[in-house]
Amino acid sequence: MAQLSQLTQYIESYVDPSRSSTQQAASVGAITYLLKNDMLTLETLVREMGMYLTTTDSIIRARGILLLGELLTLLASKRLDNATIHSLISFFADKLADWRALRGALVGCLALLKRKSNIGRVTDNDARAVAQACLENVQVQSLGQHDRKLCFEILECLLDHYPESVASLGDDLVYGICGAIDGEKDPRCLMRTFHIVEILARLFPDPSGPLASFAGDLFDILGCYFPIHFTHPQGEDVDVKRDDLSRALMLAFSSTPLFEPFAIPLLLEKLSSSLPLAKVDSLKYLSNCLLKYGDDRMEKHVEAIWSSVKEAIFCSEQEPMLSLASELQEGVGFQENEIVTEAFIFLQRVILENGGLLLSSIVGDKDINMIVNSVTSFRSYNDIPLQSKHKLCTVGRILYVSAKASIACCNRVFESFFFRLMDTLRLSVRNSSGDCLPNYDYVFSERFNFGALYLCTELLAACIDLVVGAEELTPKSVSAQESWCCMLHSFSSLLIKAFSSVLDASTDKDAYEADIYTGVKGLQILANFPGEFFPISKSIFENVLLTFTSIIVEDFNKTLLWKLALKALVQIGSFVDRFHESEKALSYNVVVVEKIVSLMFLDDFGLPFQLRLEVLSDIGTTGLNVMLKIVQGLEDAIFANLSEVYVHGNLNSTKAAVQLLKCYSNKLLPGILKAGDFEDVLSRFAVNIWNQIEHSMAFSVGAQENELLNATMTAMKLAVGSCSEGSQGKIIEKAYSVLSSCNSFPLKEFMSITTAVQLEGLQPTQDLECFSYRDKWVITLFASAIIAIHPRTHIPNIRVVLQLFMMSLLKGHIPAAQAMGSMVNKLCPKSNGVEISSTCTLEEALDIIFKTSLWDSHNEGSLKRCSGIGEDNEMGLTNLCMGASNSKLLRVRAIEGLAWIGKGLLLRGHEKVKDITMIFLRCLLSSGGIDILPLSQGSLENNQEQDVLLSVAQSAADAFHILMSDSEICLNKRFHANIRPLYKQRFFSSVLPILVSSIAESRLSKTRSMLYRALALVISDTPLIAVLSEAKKIIPLILDGLSVLSMNILDKDILYNLLLVLSGILTDKNGQETVVDNAHIIINCLTGLVGYPHMMVVRETAIQCLVAMSRLPHARIYPMRTQVLRSVQQALDDPKRAVRYEAVRCRQAWASTASRSFHF
Repeated sequence: MAQLSQLTQYIESYVDPSRSSTQQAASVGAITYLLKNDMLTLETLVREMGMYLTTTDSIIRARGILLLGELLTLLASKRLDNATIHSLISFFADKLADWRALRGALVGCLALLKRKSNIGRVTDNDARAVAQACLENVQVQSLGQHDRKLCFEILECLLDHYPESVASLGDDLVYGICGAIDGEKDPRCLMRTFHIVEILARLFPDPSGPLASFAGDLFDILGCYFPIHFTHPQGEDVDVKRDDLSRALMLAFSSTPLFEPFAIPLLLEKLSSSLPLAKVDSLKYLSNCLLKYGDDRMEKHVEAIWSSVKEAIFCSEQEPMLSLASELQEGVGFQENEIVTEAFIFLQRVILENGGLLLSSIVGDKDINMIVNSVTSFRSYNDIPLQSKHKLCTVGRILYVSAKASIACCNRVFESFFFRLMDTLRLSVRNSSGDCLPNYDYVFSERFNFGALYLCTELLAACIDLVVGAEELTPKSVSAQESWCCMLHSFSSLLIKAFSSVLDASTDKDAYEADIYTGVKGLQILANFPGEFFPISKSIFENVLLTFTSIIVEDFNKTLLWKLALKALVQIGSFVDRFHESEKALSYNVVVVEKIVSLMFLDDFGLPFQLRLEVLSDIGTTGLNVMLKIVQGLEDAIFANLSEVYVHGNLNSTKAAVQLLKCYSNKLLPGILKAGDFEDVLSRFAVNIWNQIEHSMAFSVGAQENELLNATMTAMKLAVGSCSEGSQGKIIEKAYSVLSSCNSFPLKEFMSITTAVQLEGLQPTQDLECFSYRDKWVITLFASAIIAIHPRTHIPNIRVVLQLFMMSLLKGHIPAAQAMGSMVNKLCPKSNGVEISSTCTLEEALDIIFKTSLWDSHNEGSLKRCSGIGEDNEMGLTNLCMGASNSKLLRVRAIEGLAWIGKGLLLRGHEKVKDITMIFLRCLLSSGGIDILPLSQGSLENNQEQDVLLSVAQSAADAFHILMSDSEICLNKRFHANIRPLYKQRFFSSVLPILVSSIAESRLSKTRSMLYRALALVISDTPLIAVLSEAKKIIPLILDGLSVLSMNILDKDILYNLLLVLSGILTDKNGQETVVDNAHIIINCLTGLVGYPHMMVVRETAIQCLVAMSRLPHARIYPMRTQVLRSVQQALDDPKRAVRYEAVRCRQAWASTASRSFHF
């Protein structure tokens, strides 16, 4: 009884219209839970709801029936017996006549009709009864949108799942559906109605069936929607797009041939309209209908269709384009608009599916034949009038699409046009029988007719795309006896000579750009034909390659010709590799690859070096074997130039080596990695660099040394990083052996001294200049290799290496610091139990870094004296940062080194990074001494101390950028770093309170400035989603930081990055509440940055932020309107156009706030 009483409460809660929607939903959920868990039977529920289902109170009755329907919807997967389903569906079918309770009846019917047979399904008789009741009792178009949608879903479900049952209704069903969908306007309902018509057509395919008598009426209903023009009001939650509606209507149009007498005239009429949308949709619908209606019905419309399509193509406004900009990409003769593009898609699809239906009209068309015959009137492209150019390009495209459709179509097009074009070019002669034969006696002295040559290239392009472009065709599946193939083969040698003569006669004038393009394209296509069915002799193929190669070598000042020739060589090489043509591949290697590689070794050669590299990298993409040859040739050129640099300090060799190394790193190496497993090539490259350094004992590197060293470092890192652990181990062993041979690096002493790194003689001002050129290269490249290795790659004598890097770091060697950061990031945290002197765990490495004294306590050396170290001071890396030395350089270097080490620890989530962060914070707070020290003009010592404190504090602030930023040179996935997910978010959350409290406690201007600098760097490098979570705390700090950073021109980049974060907060909906609360101070800050003089993008972004602020609630921003407009007025005269443009937008946005009403 208690359970039934509770059930009654749930029912009462739902049927009571005064209850909230939340309470009603809770009641439905509770009852559903009881039913699903068999704590309540459906029969018991219906019995308890009896009064609510039959009461004379229409509101209660409607709510009760709706409750039952919604419960059945939620029980869609629960098995019900046939008797229960029959009883329920009969009840809901009867209630379809109760218009006050119609919503519930529709919901219940739909829920039951959707059930699957394995859990209890409505019988065919019951389904027919529902359909009949729906057609007889429901006036669909008199209902609201939601109820209409339910009706259409029921009809759709009946037609889909109970076709045989509802088919017996015959004419009544079709007539009822016509009445139900007539006049529908809602897009969501229209999607259902169009699908209903499509299913209905499948249900009654018989030409004399029920649909036939209503076909005209039904299409009249559909036709009024064409073309679909649908724009739903802004703010409505309508997920239906225009394209979805148009496709659904197209499927309805083409669903039955019975619509042919009505659809085709309508589509042809719309194709002739002035609306571009109607033309495009007409072409899409025609294409679909033409294929679905069948040849018998469509044959009588072919001429009318072709005439309308031809008119759409020829009459569209297009601009012929045969210039550098278009042809180097995908140019085919002219820039197509959407109508023309869709027209050619229509032609290609229809001809492909049924070539005979439309092709006869095309090849026999008088206009096309007249244009082909008239091409003899013009020899040069520039002599052709604009309208004739349009017609010529259009005919070329039509012939291309027609010939490309199929082998039979290609034969038909060739038979109709090819010999006529050969006659126009005078490459053929006629015998007494009128047959067309090649004219081998023709003298190639005059300029060829451009129109005929252009149409030939379009036919050739269609042939090769037909043969090698279609997935279902292969060269072997195309017979060499096809008529187009025989015709082309007989004239191939003459065509190659014709295209070659066009290039021989070309100049660099724009007037001949079209000729150049046509000549290059023709030669490229003929060379690309696979030899299995269209063989050209080896000599002819090599002549084509020589033609293009000579252009590359000699005609580099002819930009268009040169770029087209290079593109053609790349295409030919790719085709040769794709079809595994060994004879052609051999010719390609000899004529092209070897020639291109040899250019790398020629000093006084006309082709600019940068263009040589472009050719080398592009040719290298043609195939794997070619790439390996190119890589080998490039390596030889690199090492030859490096040898000249090492021995003689040759400046030209330095420049060449830099460009070669950049080409290797940026272009060829990615291709090698993409091609497959070729780590032996990369390993060989890295080892050869070390071999060359090992044998070059005297370095004469001079000018541009840093640029060359950086390029070599990048190549070394990329090569090592792409190798396996085994190959990396061999590279590191080789590198370590070369390192051991350098006298500047006392590795043996380090091996015997485990607690101190002796830096005897190191002056505070000394840096890498104390290294020889060779030693500098060795330590730098060794660090680069260490940066790129896998975590498990073995490093010999790792403790010694760490101490060496620490010594190098204090001499200003940044790669050493980056290498240490990589090492602590990748080292295993625990020993495997095997103690080997050369192995080292993470904990041991950290002890070496942080607990090693950096000077020998038994040696009163110059480092101690010159650095101002007291008698009782220990000088470790931490102590250096904190002021154990008065040397600015040593402290700054120690901080930067510690930053890279900290970054390695931060990425892997090590707790030691907290200690490093506190060191940086103490360095920041030490800048307070700048404000305290007296500024007397003659106090040189105080001025020097101020300089030291300021440099140390700035380095400590910048260390936070190193910690948080994404580095491309080390500690990234490419170089196998251990990166813990969300490490930035965790660090931000931990360091933010510390920096905020330090800022709040600081009373010294310099200290606050440096703290804000550090905070800005942290915030700028943190993902925006993490910043948004702290928006209430962050926004005031960002605004203060912007004000502080705007005082120093050197902070402009940091200022801009911080402003971008503020911009992200302003435009993200998750930060809107905090933005509204701080609107006043945000606008004050932004108006101050509108006139920022040192960086244009700061002014531009500040104004964009003000535009975003204009969208806030009117009451919050209106008081600031005058201030904003006044500041933006000054920006209207800004010297930068981008700033003026944003100022106009901002003025319009804020001026419009005056006319906005208040919204509460």
